Amino acid sequence: MRRVSLALALLTALAGCALPNRLAEREAMLGSFIGQSEADVVRELGVPSRVFEADGHRFLAYIERRVDYVPGYTPFRPYRYGFGYGPGFPPDIIQRSCETTFEVVNGKVFSFALRGNACG
Repeated sequence: MRRVSLALALLTALAGCALPNRLAEREAMLGSFIGQSEADVVRELGVPSRVFEADGHRFLAYIERRVDYVPGYTPFRPYRYGFGYGPGFPPDIIQRSCETTFEVVNGKVFSFALRGNACG
């Protein structure tokens, strides 16, 4: 029994390593813009959704939105006196968004920030 538990723990740990970490990938890609000019960011990512200026800092915001549909299901299961459909889960619609904001100081990208439920 101990070997089975150890094997399951090892497989679980390996499976976690095999899954892609999309947030880390996105942060690495966005981090490559730090130190580049504002024109380089616009050239690569396109025109920002919003631009804001405050105290000599310029903020470029890129907004991504999508809607995911999660289908519901009604499980077929046996009842005491025959078969039938039991209570399941209704379909669901999930709105996802990610806002990437670059802070530009003196024409160069100084930092970036991510906000939303679809950034990773």
